[in-house]
Amino acid sequence: MKKTNSGFTLIELMIVVAIIAILAAIAYPSYQGAIRDTRRGVAQADLVELAGFMERYYTTNSQYTGAAIPFNESPQEGDAVYYNLSVAIPSATTFVLVATPAGSQATDYCGVLMLEGTDKKTAVYAGSIVAGCW
Repeated sequence: MKKTNSGFTLIELMIVVAIIAILAAIAYPSYQGAIRDTRRGVAQADLVELAGFMERYYTTNSQYTGAAIPFNESPQEGDAVYYNLSVAIPSATTFVLVATPAGSQATDYCGVLMLEGTDKKTAVYAGSIVAGCW
């Protein structure tokens, strides 16, 4: 009686490793893009929250001058900071909230997110306005 070995051959094992490597090469960048999109979404929500704060300040004081935002990092909780938040008040009747990417988020193609008091939303990367980020 001839004894047969059962198991994988080296060729079969190498084919499986190659398939896994190809799938990982496709999946990992897609995953990283989804993570960047999620972090951007959190920063956008934080900007909208700050816009509400600024509107309440204006209701109380009849001007934006003197307003200070209650938080300046996004996300508000956790150790990592992916956006630095700031406010510019060019006049007593208008404001611009700015989210500047930081850390690993700095490679995001949307760049700096801005929300004006008129609800105008823009994204600027390398001096050019980027569409589709809001």
